[in-house]
Amino acid sequence: MMVRLIKMISSLILILLLLENGRGITSASNYLIGLGSYDITGPAADVNMMGYANMEQIASGVHFRLRARTFIVAEPKGNRVVFVNLDACMASQIVTIKVLERLKARYGDLYTENNVAISGIHTHAGPGGYLQYIVYIVTSLGFVRQSFDALVDGIEQSIIQAHDSLQPGSIYVNKGELLDAGVNRSPSAHLNNPAEERSKYKYDVDKNMTLLKFIDDEWGPVGSFNWFATHGTSMSRTNSLISGDNKGAAARFMEDWFDQESGEQLFSDESKASGIPRRVSNIIPIVRNNHHELRELAASFQSSSGKLATRFMSLARRVRSSLRRADRPRFVSAFCQSNCGDVSPNVLGTFCIDTGLPCDFNHSTCGRKNELCYGRGPGYPDEFESTRVIGDRQFKKAVELFNKASEQLKGTVDYRHSYVDFSKLEVTIPKQGGGTEIVKTCPAAMGFAFAAGTTDGPGAFDFKQGDDEGNAFWRLVRNLLKTPKQEQVDCQHPKPILLDTGEMKKPYDWAPSILPVQILRIGQLVILSVPGEFSTMAGRRLRDAVRTVLTSGDSKEFDGNVHVVIAGLTNTYSQYITTFEEYQIQRYEGASTLYGPHTLSAYIQEFKKLAAALISGLSVQSGPQPPDLLDKQISLLAPVVMDATPLGVKFGDVSKDVPKNSTFKRGENVTVVFWSACPRNDLMTEGTFALVEILQGKDSWVPAYDDDDFCLRFIWSRPAKLSTRSHATIQWIIPEKAASGVYRIRHFGAAKHLLGSVKHFTGSSSAFVVA
Repeated sequence: MMVRLIKMISSLILILLLLENGRGITSASNYLIGLGSYDITGPAADVNMMGYANMEQIASGVHFRLRARTFIVAEPKGNRVVFVNLDACMASQIVTIKVLERLKARYGDLYTENNVAISGIHTHAGPGGYLQYIVYIVTSLGFVRQSFDALVDGIEQSIIQAHDSLQPGSIYVNKGELLDAGVNRSPSAHLNNPAEERSKYKYDVDKNMTLLKFIDDEWGPVGSFNWFATHGTSMSRTNSLISGDNKGAAARFMEDWFDQESGEQLFSDESKASGIPRRVSNIIPIVRNNHHELRELAASFQSSSGKLATRFMSLARRVRSSLRRADRPRFVSAFCQSNCGDVSPNVLGTFCIDTGLPCDFNHSTCGRKNELCYGRGPGYPDEFESTRVIGDRQFKKAVELFNKASEQLKGTVDYRHSYVDFSKLEVTIPKQGGGTEIVKTCPAAMGFAFAAGTTDGPGAFDFKQGDDEGNAFWRLVRNLLKTPKQEQVDCQHPKPILLDTGEMKKPYDWAPSILPVQILRIGQLVILSVPGEFSTMAGRRLRDAVRTVLTSGDSKEFDGNVHVVIAGLTNTYSQYITTFEEYQIQRYEGASTLYGPHTLSAYIQEFKKLAAALISGLSVQSGPQPPDLLDKQISLLAPVVMDATPLGVKFGDVSKDVPKNSTFKRGENVTVVFWSACPRNDLMTEGTFALVEILQGKDSWVPAYDDDDFCLRFIWSRPAKLSTRSHATIQWIIPEKAASGVYRIRHFGAAKHLLGSVKHFTGSSSAFVVA
């Protein structure tokens, strides 16, 4: 008892020190800050995942949940900016449009397209079907309303939370190198950049992470957002569990870490040690009986028959809602995307899966076949471990930057935004030998190498990266859809056009033409919101160009001190942006640079205009509005008709239980199978499908882990595609820091009956011991 009392006192002292430290730092606060976070997981069954364009990659469960995380920074009587980070593959124009409509209805002109940025982390393990242009929703069988609604609702709710929590506070910025979380997956294209330019940089990918630390005047630290470039492709193209990939994992780790460090929620005596954080309310005593007593206790709890439940039960039992203290702000941590275009998290290199030898350097093929060349993550061959490792590396760097952040952001909050038609933009570029010349961008088109995919997720057939010729057979196939005009062929050269998406308009637009460009400013931090994936060198050129405008001439705005970050995949999506030199090589990224070889020059030109307007205080033209195509969307995804179980079996009944009188060790896998129903019936937003509970006392079950935990997997399956029967397999990989005790696994779901009504249910396994 005395030991427990001492620990509780120590925790209280730690809280007081953190808060006092926060108050001391923020005595000169100059902003209002607010943060929010909301569930955007979406449908966990039947929906094609967005990113790899693999028709067979259909969602069938949850690795851990997806969230929208938001910060708002406002001058007390002036401008404000909103930045939303999505655990999604990318932003979507139609999602952005509808979020802004809701914000206008709620707040008037306070939040508009000008000062709101919505950015995706680029996970390839989230539900698709939420973009409005045809080329991005072909594999999802068209538009998926549930995916779309989950995003719009979640973004709106996260912004509402941030708005409602606005309080005086300060922001600190820090940056540092993270060396082992990304490699260049197209080095042959990168090497085509001028040697003089490449010599300016130590690495062929950006290694810098830039982090913001938010400190509330009353509560101390309340959040952090950082930008770092690495693809969300640690989870493979065959994974079917919804996952935030490495950046989503890093965010979960850091939020749990802070809750531990603040003493808000501690799980066990060892929970503050290094490793994946864990949290359960520190007011609940941990059972510390001997093994024999634990087994006797566990034997008294057999699996329960499935029974009716309410949706509220799933929400209430969720670890991070039922146990989080309500008297202080939730700590929000976001790991945002940057110029990740050619950056892979599969850092061990690329190898042929048939021979184990390295892939061809120029074309990423094995025996001339791109399908056999794959990148290997640090946990190879375990993609979950690769995701954990890359996430953990970003998390640890963020903690280091967070703890050492000392440069306070001071000065103006401002923004500039414009829409630009990239299909026919005149661009002034330097001319060889001196002077300038005017070139043009082109209507969107995708090259043959696009279909080859990347070493993170290869394509199919006989396509290959580095193809600047194409072949006759695929040209015939292409021409059945749309034969590009000679003017378009010449404009896109040397890209051989596979899909002339910018000129394909039936049944509606296949690709975007009008794109948003945006700058947000918070003191000496400038965020460049770009609607695509910039390659490493393309991002470097854009940042340098904007920095030059902001710090050159008579401008005293920044006094030479400005932090410029790129927020990739923001506000809408338009694929890749490479340098002119990389474009000539026509690897995947160049073939996916939609608007031709001068795309990057066009971006630089338009962002320089925004930067000049920003420092001069001038406005910019809003430009042509992008289309709202929501009413034209087509969906071919079949609805859930009904769910069923065998005669005498209830929803939530255990189909496969843990072994009788079983004891498990840390690191082992506990698996339970339940009779279930389609997860599309209820997305369990802010709730959970899966739960691990620990026994406290003799009969009180307390939530310990849920489906937002990295160690717990909810896997849904049906015996046949059209079957009304289904199972939920819940796997718990017991963490090394889990407390000894008696546990059980529980499942929540919702079943659709023949007449259309949906009823919630729950069931639980027999109890077992962790020792």
